[in-house]
Amino acid sequence: MTQRKRPASAPEEGRAPRPVEICAALATGGLLTFMLFSNSTMAAYTTPLFSSLVAHGVGTVAAAVLVLIGVLWRPGTSSKGGRAPLWAYLGGVSGALTVMLTSMTANSPLALTGTLALGLVGQVVLALVFDRFGVMGLRRMPTRNDLMSLGLIVAGTLLIIFSRG
Repeated sequence: MTQRKRPASAPEEGRAPRPVEICAALATGGLLTFMLFSNSTMAAYTTPLFSSLVAHGVGTVAAAVLVLIGVLWRPGTSSKGGRAPLWAYLGGVSGALTVMLTSMTANSPLALTGTLALGLVGQVVLALVFDRFGVMGLRRMPTRNDLMSLGLIVAGTLLIIFSRG
């Protein structure tokens, strides 16, 4: 039986997250909120499609500048080497759709908080499905704690959406 190669993005088994990794994940959540707020504001004045175009255009320029800084600062270094699988390029499609859909829903009665809460539910559900079925090389059986956590996230989301006074 052949052993499936763990993708470069797969977590190291048995290792607890480092504080810098936890801080980076928390910062990502804050940046996601700011991104959603700015994109939905743009969409309110234009359209969700234009908002997505602007967000990805500005993001492309920012990424190009950061790549240039990285190349100048550390010439010749590469993270993993090799070629990314073709499906890895679909992140741009997902990103464009995410910007359009969240721009629409944040400008609805769900508002910013409801949109982010439902988005979190969607992220956790899809992550559990990917883990369970080994999608894209990741494989981890969800535990009872994972499912209980999802239940609490769903309950909190419902409170956010339906308890507005």
